Amino acid sequence: MFELYAITDRKMLGDRSEVEAARLCYEGGADVVQLRMKDTDGGEMLRVAKEIQALANQYNRFFIVNDRIDVAILASADGIHLGQSDIPITEARRLVGDEMIIGASVHNVEQAVKAVEDGADYLGVGSIFTTSTKPDAEQGLGIDVIMDIKEAVDVPVVAIGGINKGNILDVMRAGADGAAVVSAIMAKEDIKSAAHELKVMILNDRRNRQ
Repeated sequence: MFELYAITDRKMLGDRSEVEAARLCYEGGADVVQLRMKDTDGGEMLRVAKEIQALANQYNRFFIVNDRIDVAILASADGIHLGQSDIPITEARRLVGDEMIIGASVHNVEQAVKAVEDGADYLGVGSIFTTSTKPDAEQGLGIDVIMDIKEAVDVPVVAIGGINKGNILDVMRAGADGAAVVSAIMAKEDIKSAAHELKVMILNDRRNRQ
């Protein structure tokens, strides 16, 4: 479903826009881009979301909106990603219907099982390693949590948190279906090449293990 999952971060992009970053991610091989704009008003986020969704359609990839269900609906996004303190998944499903993808951030097996029972289509598990991009997240859970959650649920598991080219294969070999990356793509001068390198690493590793 999502092997390479790119998440935007305005602070890392410099003078580049989220739309430009998304285009480069798709061109580099990212399967999905999540728009995370925590400190932006709804109007601007909606404008950006509509432009990225158009790119996702053009490249035949996926687009996910972080937190903002209203923006996801109005932009006709492919999906919404919800944290533990966001609107409950069951309520979100009532709003977005059956077609929109719902992802959920989880930190342990109990949260993972509940999220799937409530209707999550995939899980974002982390923070696997220590990360500065989301300081409020539970830090450094380690790769064992990926194995534990994979055994407990039957939806795709995307590892997140401090993932880069030095450890991305560790999370994939631990059973993750995909890896979510922020700084290892968004903070790079050449976003397209950074995404491409990570995607090739994932594909080559999968091929070698088949």
